[in-house]
Amino acid sequence: MPIPFEDDPLVTFTAWFAEAQARTDAIPEPTAATLATVDALGMPDARIVLVKAADARGFLFYTNLESPKARQLDALPHAALCFYWGPLDRQVRIRGRIERVSDAEADAYFASRPKESQIGAWASKQSQPLVGRFELEKRVAIFAAKYAIGKVPRPEFWSGYRLVPEAIEFWLKRPYRLHERLLYTRTDDGWDKQYLYP
Repeated sequence: MPIPFEDDPLVTFTAWFAEAQARTDAIPEPTAATLATVDALGMPDARIVLVKAADARGFLFYTNLESPKARQLDALPHAALCFYWGPLDRQVRIRGRIERVSDAEADAYFASRPKESQIGAWASKQSQPLVGRFELEKRVAIFAAKYAIGKVPRPEFWSGYRLVPEAIEFWLKRPYRLHERLLYTRTDDGWDKQYLYP
């Protein structure tokens, strides 16, 4: 029996997201999604990110601005996200344009993180070669000492991106691989809905 889908896909996503977050027994990290980007040579790249907010503005995640993902997003500001919640037999695919969040928004989120995570952001040269674990631990110790007292400022090389959706597809597992798929495509007037074959 088909499940109801709202006219606004973000309303449906919010409901699905809440269900995933409620299943802490089976889904330890419901905010995890695969982020797909493309490099300068057209080579696809993918990795898991944690989506920190999902609302009418889009899907928000944070990263080191010197990381490969950030360089790819800055060079070609389009990307895709894919959530998969196995215990719920659900998947959501999202494609759209990318925009950088404001400094104020990045500052506010950074300030909400545990101090250890703030120190980690300063210490990590994300995705750059590392001689050994001791090198990282040494950098953590240096920044922990530097910011032992008071607030830890957000590094200039750390911020957030928002994927503004242009297409959102909901996938619901059904018996015999007769899955239910519904694609929303953004238009000037809102969203078009189109059911797809499994």
